[in-house]
Amino acid sequence: GDRLGVGAEALLLSTETSVEGISRLVDMEAPDLLVVDSIQTMYNPDMASAPGSVGQVRECTMRFLDLAKRLGLSTILIGHITKDGSIAGPKVLEHIVDVVLYFEGDTRHNQKLIRTVKNRFGPSNELGVFEMTAWGLQAVENPSGLFLAERKKHVSGSVVMAAMQGTRPILVELQALVTRTSFSTARRMTAGVDPNRVTLLMAMLEKRAGIVLNACDVYMNVAGGLNLSEPGLDLAVIGAVVSSYRDIPIDDQTVIFGEVGLAGEVRAVSSAEARIHEALSMGFRKVVMPATNADSLDLPGKNGLQAVASVLDFLEVTGL
Repeated sequence: GDRLGVGAEALLLSTETSVEGISRLVDMEAPDLLVVDSIQTMYNPDMASAPGSVGQVRECTMRFLDLAKRLGLSTILIGHITKDGSIAGPKVLEHIVDVVLYFEGDTRHNQKLIRTVKNRFGPSNELGVFEMTAWGLQAVENPSGLFLAERKKHVSGSVVMAAMQGTRPILVELQALVTRTSFSTARRMTAGVDPNRVTLLMAMLEKRAGIVLNACDVYMNVAGGLNLSEPGLDLAVIGAVVSSYRDIPIDDQTVIFGEVGLAGEVRAVSSAEARIHEALSMGFRKVVMPATNADSLDLPGKNGLQAVASVLDFLEVTGL
């Protein structure tokens, strides 16, 4: 607490794990905020089951809900997660609360993410980016600058993509490495993107653009440890793969986004204007985007916007 600069005057700590005992403490102290760490260690003495069991977790959560409503008390329940990353315990735990936040992070990176997966009072899938320091978690005011800080320029296979995380646009670097394989079956490895989606897009490239990749290993990575799953990622995936395959760098002042269909068409995505503003604010001069989005934009000037309607248009515009 001293190292993190946490003032003890306004912070009350208790090792109580009984919901009855916690209720009495709350009635006595009347706090502004209650943090329970963790809900799986709490128990109701009226129940015979052990703490962490389905019945105890459900009953304790309901008791904290009643306490919060009765006193108008903001309450944060910290819960364990399973090996696959979902909240441990009964699903009713997520149904009872108003907001569900996932605290994510890669042990190899300093960046920690808080992701909203449920929000009764606002948009879900929001993202907060933090950096772990000696003074605790510090908010990153400019996530795009953080994720692009170590990007190398004039390198093939590197693409900057404007991704939406909830209502927040973030620029990230998507990297691809395409090499000839000596094995009968080529490898497909990805980090941060869906490998099935990458395979699908490569099959579309072979059919619609004549780019055959079945004799090449393809490795793909989202720099910074982010996991991306939105449709606007498609065009950047194609740009990174073709750039590495042909060893032609894409202009380092270019930002790309757009969804790609199996017929090779480039489809519109949501929040195009927010993505463009983020790209321009970060100093990029060129944005390659779906033609449908470009036609519907109400911007004072469209200098630097490159609208593409198909994958072939995209390869021509980017010089690939």
